[in-house]
Amino acid sequence: MDATEAITTQSSTIEEWTQALEEATGSPGGGAGAGVMLGIAASLISMVAGYSTVDEPELAVLGRIRSQAQALRKTALQLADADAAASRAFGAAFRQEPGPERDAAIARASVDAAKASAVLGQHAQQAIEPLAWLAVNGNPALIADVVVAFGALRATVAGARTNVSYDLAALTSGGSTLDQVREQHPVLWKTVGDFNTALERIDALTSEIDRRAAPTEGVEHRASSQVQARVTDKTDS
Repeated sequence: MDATEAITTQSSTIEEWTQALEEATGSPGGGAGAGVMLGIAASLISMVAGYSTVDEPELAVLGRIRSQAQALRKTALQLADADAAASRAFGAAFRQEPGPERDAAIARASVDAAKASAVLGQHAQQAIEPLAWLAVNGNPALIADVVVAFGALRATVAGARTNVSYDLAALTSGGSTLDQVREQHPVLWKTVGDFNTALERIDALTSEIDRRAAPTEGVEHRASSQVQARVTDKTDS
């Protein structure tokens, strides 16, 4: 067994896993990294929920968000390992000698890889609104953790979108046109657009949080006013 195949998010340390990631093997690669980012986002969602207190009517919502996030963390790491396996198959297909068997292997590996990335991105999509709820109702002292979680979700969705798009495009190496690929794989094709929408939602939410959590314009204005007031006081005296 190749050394990289023994590296998994379940059994390896962060040091071991990232060391494998830095190698020019692609397994684990960016897709698996996106899975780890989703695991980080899920962990932060659970942490913020655990630190938050809400009124009785919303306790059930808070509890559900936390339990779902804890389940998502485990799922995300499993998906990261699944993506690493899909990457191995993808690379092996391209290393075959040119011919019909290679074309068929690339087609199979491309679809499998696209499906793996799509599932990963869809799990990230489902975490956006719970995190948005925490941004409003959660412990305000943990707003930076919310922003980091949104950043991790964005990395996951962006990676999934690009991987699905690339894997679908790889199908053209066997002679199919993009129109044919779209007709043959309509669900995966639609996923790319869904992920674009999800990225726009994340960016809008993060921008709103920045205005609330880091009002730099207001800080600069107040600081300027305070400096001006001190200068005026000294001049008057």
